[in-house]
Amino acid sequence: THASVRGTELAVPENLLRLSVGIEDVEDLITDLEEALGGL
Repeated sequence: THASVRGTELAVPENLLRLSVGIEDVEDLITDLEEALGGL
């Protein structure tokens, strides 16, 4: 959605982490995050 502003001051930073959560159990969210970020 931000392709049109790539290379400008409005561009989304490369190091941005977007996290979208809903009504999941907090323990499930923590486990998922640990698994996802464990490979970094």
